[in-house]
Amino acid sequence: MTTKQRIQQTAIRLFAQYGYEGASLSMIAREVGIRKPSIYAFFASKEALFLSVFEEIMKAHFADTQKLFASLQDKPVKERLYRLLTNGLTYASEHGEAFAFYQRAMLFSPPALQEKIRDRFLEAETWLTRVLKDCFKEGIRTGVIREANLDDLIASYLCLLDGVLIQLFYYGPEMLRRRIDGIWRIYWSGISQ
Repeated sequence: MTTKQRIQQTAIRLFAQYGYEGASLSMIAREVGIRKPSIYAFFASKEALFLSVFEEIMKAHFADTQKLFASLQDKPVKERLYRLLTNGLTYASEHGEAFAFYQRAMLFSPPALQEKIRDRFLEAETWLTRVLKDCFKEGIRTGVIREANLDDLIASYLCLLDGVLIQLFYYGPEMLRRRIDGIWRIYWSGISQ
């Protein structure tokens, strides 16, 4: 692992644990085993390091979600939507520190970085919205989803997804995994024919 990668991995853990304000570049450097000025060879500032880590995590999660959706193209709409919902649990279980960093960055982002973080998040959500729109259109066309406004269907699903991610924050993946089927059953009964 390169020094830059070690800095990023350590930053993920410390930002996840202590937040942006609580994790100093000195702490990160000490854990990596370098001097603080060495960080500046790779990152112009603490903000640049934070955004770099955020972007890497977003890219990895986005690629994972795209791969999942590609593998589900021949599956029924109900299964595609359910698997997308539960993918967050799988990702959280497999990438605990990265997911903890992502949650903290989204919920408690540093004021100076809020707009940049929101912009990067909305770029990924644009793709997801397009995928969901196609999925809901297909569900309506095939009669498994009742006729409804597409924007409302997408908004309701994104709220469900966001709610599951917040539940992860409070309960963790194992407890939420036990609850997810009931949550999904009630949601699906509200939109299905």
